[in-house]
Amino acid sequence: MFAGLTVSVTSTLGTPLIPTIADDFGVSLATAQWMLTVTLLVGVVATPVLGRLGDGPLRSRILVGTLAAVAVGAAISATSHSMAQLLLGRSLMGIGFATVPLAISLAREHLKGSRQTSAIAALSITVAVGAGLGFPITGLIAEDLGFHAAFWFGTIFATGAMVTVLLTLPRERKAHRRVPMDYPGAILLGAGLAALLLALSEANRLGWGSTAIIGLFLLSALSLAAWFWVELRSDEPLIDLASMSNPSVLGANVAAVLLGIGLYIGMSLINILAQTPTESGYGFGASLVTAGLLLLPLSAGSLVSQPIARRLVDRIGVERTLPIGAVLVAATLFWLTVGHSQIWEIGLTTCLLGIGIGVTFATMPALIVSAVPAERTGSAIGLNQVLRTTGGSIGSALSAMIIASHTTDASPYPQASGFTEAFAAGVVICLIAAGVSYLLMHRGRLHEVDRAERDLLMEEGSAGGGVGPAVFDGEEMVST
Repeated sequence: MFAGLTVSVTSTLGTPLIPTIADDFGVSLATAQWMLTVTLLVGVVATPVLGRLGDGPLRSRILVGTLAAVAVGAAISATSHSMAQLLLGRSLMGIGFATVPLAISLAREHLKGSRQTSAIAALSITVAVGAGLGFPITGLIAEDLGFHAAFWFGTIFATGAMVTVLLTLPRERKAHRRVPMDYPGAILLGAGLAALLLALSEANRLGWGSTAIIGLFLLSALSLAAWFWVELRSDEPLIDLASMSNPSVLGANVAAVLLGIGLYIGMSLINILAQTPTESGYGFGASLVTAGLLLLPLSAGSLVSQPIARRLVDRIGVERTLPIGAVLVAATLFWLTVGHSQIWEIGLTTCLLGIGIGVTFATMPALIVSAVPAERTGSAIGLNQVLRTTGGSIGSALSAMIIASHTTDASPYPQASGFTEAFAAGVVICLIAAGVSYLLMHRGRLHEVDRAERDLLMEEGSAGGGVGPAVFDGEEMVST
């Protein structure tokens, strides 16, 4: 729980600080947004790799390693005097996204029955609460002491968690065994996503038709196509793509990417909108503390979404619950599109955004386990949760791109139309997610699943959704 709390708190360090970083380092908001995007990008690649390396006897050591990476990354960020050094530190902190799935796997390994269920439920709640507290705590520290102090806080927190894990977890007694690793798949996935995000971020500055941007898009397409080819032919793929053949799973995966985009469009823009000075004509001039408090309802909504999701699944079925959650996210972003002139609107819509995202993210694992054979459950859920964060990294870059396109030399602040256009883009994306998932899931066949196992997977999905991707320890863990 301490490890999960650490990653949820430290993963929120970047969001409220984006406008502050832009001012202190003299860079654009689009450039400062990379402190969030790069963390998500590293999380997408590092989590399945560490999940595989953490299989079996190495799991505890890998958990300690992820916390060490967060501590070192936070220290590098805390001493940064350039944007490049800050991005290096934030990249290392992205390795921490593997912490929650490793903690879930350890709970599965060492605890049984009701103790296991209670532990995973408590972990889920801890992650949601930690993410919510991280926003205002970060703002409070940074406002009085500067953003470097906020990262020093993250360093101390992560170090404390690492020491606690070393003192608490049982010693590993199993014999070491070699874990096969798909290194080509990891390299191709990272290169493809990095090229795509860089192209989206720099397209407005360099021009959509420039040689550099076209080259980045081509590199992304070729890298991702090669990754897909490698994964389908590998005996030990980084991510098992075979489950995508099931229409229900495909629908859940499409929704995962698109809703991840919608979530990070909402989070990024709400934060920037709140801190934009009032002289812009639309901003609230909120302090870092106030901006953090405006994001707090996101975690509160995520927390109450879990019982809502379970009741909806019991009454109308898992295949209908997911599209309903996606529609709720779209409705929330639509509200922000047509009306974001009052600060109470921001707080309320943030809470509704958390409920909608929480319902969909909790439902996806339950849907997948109902659609795939038992021997593919772990890899199918792992793919879905990695795709969530893939969508988040795209959403972060996309929101920065739209805002940058509405920023002129006449004013240091983006035009109000930029926020309206970006929120509207999120609405369209989430409605597409709802429509595609509904149509695809009704073509697939679902089988009955033990209710206790289903509820446990929903808890795990909610925990992983709060901070980034999760990868389960293969099919063996689920079957036990």
